[in-house]
Amino acid sequence: MPHSASAKKRHNQNLRNRERNRAAKSELKGHVRKVLTAIEAGEIDQAREALRTVASSADKAAASHKIHRNKAARIKSRLSARMLSASKGGSPAIPAKGGAGKASSGKAGAAKSASKSGSKSKKSAAKPKS
Repeated sequence: MPHSASAKKRHNQNLRNRERNRAAKSELKGHVRKVLTAIEAGEIDQAREALRTVASSADKAAASHKIHRNKAARIKSRLSARMLSASKGGSPAIPAKGGAGKASSGKAGAAKSASKSGSKSKKSAAKPKS
């Protein structure tokens, strides 16, 4: 617990700001949910309107340092990509989390694993087993 008057005041300010930040983040998440439900329901026009709201609230949250500006950009980018694929008739499937799009899918991941196994096989071929 704070002992000095200035520490008590700072503690109260921190609590007040924390509630304000959490409310802004929660509001942003609610807007994101509205976009996702509209996309899943196939209501593209409603999803576009909700995406505008998300973009605005994400930019405001980033400007006031409630979230990082890269996170705001990531949210807008992913939602717009989902909406684009849904509007073209594709499935609005949720992409896998954890960076699965980088190494596990595509030719780059296969090339890396092949080059690693190739370098091991050269070493093992050079050294005869006794």
